[in-house]
Amino acid sequence: HESFNWKSLSIIGGLSLHRFCFQIQKGSMKSPQVIEFIGHLQRHLPGRRLLLLWDGASIHRSKLVQDYLSSTKGQVMAERLPAYAPEINPVEYMWAHLKSHEIANLIATRAWELSLEATRALRRMRRRPSIISACFAQAELWP
Repeated sequence: HESFNWKSLSIIGGLSLHRFCFQIQKGSMKSPQVIEFIGHLQRHLPGRRLLLLWDGASIHRSKLVQDYLSSTKGQVMAERLPAYAPEINPVEYMWAHLKSHEIANLIATRAWELSLEATRALRRMRRRPSIISACFAQAELWP
């Protein structure tokens, strides 16, 4: 019997045509963690402008996050996806693949075990470009 679920852990990810970055943490994702993740993306993609496609989650609209985006002077921009439209968000397909294929039969009794196995699975997925391109194809953003 498990005493946790995905509400005990949070995951944030960035998906491009060639790369996938992610972060898993205990508890819910807050504005400082979102800003930290954006900084992580900026360090791993130096000199590039970033366009974030976000759903309407309140964390994406927080003043702290919006102030950070403004401070990047156009290097990081965000566009909001339509409400209730996960089918056009490529990263949602990444999470679906993780849950339904990579760790579907995982039996974990502690949150750290789920985190460890999810991290391992996401790292495997990152090495498979066909999964990344399939996420964009499912969202009809790439042929």
